[in-house]
Amino acid sequence: MEEISWELFERQVAACRRCPLYAHIQHKVPGQGDPHAPLMLIGEGPGQTEDEQGLAFVGAAGQLLTRMLSAIHLPRERVYICNIVKCRPPMNRVPAPEEAEACRIHLRMQTWLVRPRVILLLGATAARYTLDPNIRITRDRGKWVQRKGVWMMPTYHPSALLRDESKKPEAWADLQSLRDKLKELGLYTDLL
Repeated sequence: MEEISWELFERQVAACRRCPLYAHIQHKVPGQGDPHAPLMLIGEGPGQTEDEQGLAFVGAAGQLLTRMLSAIHLPRERVYICNIVKCRPPMNRVPAPEEAEACRIHLRMQTWLVRPRVILLLGATAARYTLDPNIRITRDRGKWVQRKGVWMMPTYHPSALLRDESKKPEAWADLQSLRDKLKELGLYTDLL
């Protein structure tokens, strides 16, 4: 059996045909950033710009995410960013349960390789498939949960903030909570 590595992960994502999403995309979007980051961000799935470029969170929502991280003095390249699914669902729809389940093996491998201490779950889809299928983002955002030694918190997806600016104060409170958790755990001490 081959040892788990980033090379194996990349090969498995590139060859993946576990669900039909792969048939209608330009690029798979496995994720990027610091492969040993103490902070991992998980979103829903690639959008059109991400599909075109093969990179996670590079469209309008990604640009907002970069600014959000910068607001707590965290450079984007110092975190690891990925999504529940690695292929863009048609018309940017929410991934179907069978699509998310098919991609779970890739997310588990990423998490094992990165070994984050903290995970920020961007939006309801990421929270439901990572924490609890009954999560409601408006009710449960900003609440910390610890699983297997990893602290996780759901918050709004940046695209939701682009659609509804009234959510920004709550998102800012969540970012401050994230910064405080990172400080509490002694992470990113050179930045925070």
